[in-house]
Formats: sequence, structure tokens, C-alpha cells
Amino acid sequence: MAATDFKDYYTILGVSKTASPEEIKQAFRKLARKYHPDVNPGNKQAEARFKEINEAYEVLSDPDKRKKYDQFGQYWRQVGEGGFPGGAGVDMNGFDFSQYGTFDEFINELLGRFGGGAPRGGRQSYSYRTSTGRPGGGYSGFGDFGFQDVGAAGAGGAADTEASISLTFGEAFAGCQKRFSLGNETIDVRIPAGAKSGTRLRVRGKGQFNPMTQQRGDLYLKVELQPHSFFQIDGDNLVCEVPITPDEAALGASIDVPTPDGSVNVKLPAGVRSGQSLRLRGKGWPLSRGGRGDQLVKVAIVPPKEMSQQEREYYEKIRAIRSYNPRSHLQQVKL
Repeated sequence: MAATDFKDYYTILGVSKTASPEEIKQAFRKLARKYHPDVNPGNKQAEARFKEINEAYEVLSDPDKRKKYDQFGQYWRQVGEGGFPGGAGVDMNGFDFSQYGTFDEFINELLGRFGGGAPRGGRQSYSYRTSTGRPGGGYSGFGDFGFQDVGAAGAGGAADTEASISLTFGEAFAGCQKRFSLGNETIDVRIPAGAKSGTRLRVRGKGQFNPMTQQRGDLYLKVELQPHSFFQIDGDNLVCEVPITPDEAALGASIDVPTPDGSVNVKLPAGVRSGQSLRLRGKGWPLSRGGRGDQLVKVAIVPPKEMSQQEREYYEKIRAIRSYNPRSHLQQVKL
């Protein structure tokens, strides 16, 4: 672990390591008033300092977290001085610090929030960003699908957290319930039918703890859809591509096409072109206002790669008697 990973929270708050809880609280309040985003609008340095102060106070104001932080500081110093080679198997009063590759991993675990990497034990983690402004500040488009009813009561003025959640097409189409760990918490999130990539799901009261209000912010989950082998989303519509043979294109045909509701029979008109789309109304993506979009079936004419002798003979006969020339109009093309 690099020495630069460790943050001295006592120095950040300007207190000694023996400071009382009241001294820590007073130091925090003084600094928080000075660096609060409302007092320093648009000042990125002040915003970063404010987050750092919040983090320091959240750790040092909790006796159990402060104890573990102090133990970690001892462990970090000993590693830096050459002790505990490799950082493996280090146990201090029943707490194994060697499972963390960085200080951030330790803090993310300690504070029960999403982190930028997983401890060496392999636990899944998520990226996150926070907002410490007014409720809803800095975010737009949240609650696209009525997600406001998910979770606990709101926490005005607290620190919001944003993370990503990956869904399959099936999960997003039908809606589902996802369970995952958030630090020491296990939370269930209901995903209504029709979520898309970029949709944000609000889970009230599951964000970071704000020492100033003694409340937790909200957790915003940004939906990311995993690619599907057949379907794609275009607005409220589902788009797919279906291969057809040259004779089906020329003569017309009835073909089976997969939809989210199962296979349906579609009639191809004679003379359909490659790239032309057929519309299946009401077979698309679920709409937030109710109902469904459409499914657009794009036709792709695919010639056979291998043919029997008889098939080749018939194609040669068609070529010999064919009267239609699709390139006749190109004779008039000039610069």
C-alpha cells in the first residue's frame, strides 16, 4: 500500500489524536461552514475540501469507526516502515487490514458505501459520485419511470450517491427485483418494467451520511442494459434484423419473427427490399405512460452460400430470362 493512500483525518479537521468528541464536532462545524458548497458556489476546490471534511467527521465522530481507523493508521505506518512484508495475514484485535489494497477500499467498506475497487476477497463494488448540494441539485431526469416510491423517506440536504446497475433486456423489459450489498446493508430495489440505459432509479435514504443533518442522502442507480443478441432499442421501439432468401423477397412469403411475447407470423410483400422495415404495432418496449412501442423488423436479403446442383441450374435459368435490371438508372449518372 502506498503511503499516499492514507488520509490523516485528524489533520484534516485540525485536531489532535486525543481530541474529545465535542472538540471534533466543533472543529467540523467550523470547517463545514467555511467550505460548504452554498457558501462557495462553483468552487471545485472548496467542494472537494467539504467532502473530505465530511468523510473525516463521519469516521472520527463514530467511536467504533474511529477505533478501526486508528488501528488502520498503525497498520499503515508499520507497513511503510517495512513491517508486515507483503501486507498478508495482518490481524489487529480481530480485524484483518491486509484484505484492503488501498486506503479507499478500507474507508468505503468502513462507511458502507460504494467504492472504486473491491477488497482482495473479491467482493463486488460499484463506482459512485456524490452531491452535497440542495435536494436534487446537480441531477436531471431522475424518476423517469415513477421510481420516487422506492426506498425509505427522503433526506433533504444529505449527500447523494450515484452508482450503476446492469440489467439484461429481459429484466428491464418485464421489471424485476434486484438485491445487492451496500457495505454491511443488503437492499432490495424494484425495477419497474421499461427501464432503459440511462434511466435513473432513486432509492431514498440509502446514500451517504451527512454529519451536518444527521441524515443519509439518496442512492441513484443508473441503468445500463446488457447487449442483446437480437433486439436493440430505438426510442420506444424495438429493432431487429431478420434474414430472408432472394425468392422470399421476390415472391413474398410468411415468416416467423421473434417478439418479446413469443414468435409471430409476418407476411412479407412481394418485392420487399433489403433494408426495408416492417412495423409490428404494440410489440415494442414498455412505455412509462402505459402501453408499448412498436417492433421494427428490418429485412436483410441473404443469398445462399452453398447451393445444390438443381438450385444452381434454376438460378442460371432465372438469370438467362430475367427482364428486370435494378441498375438501369445508373446509366444516366454523370459528374
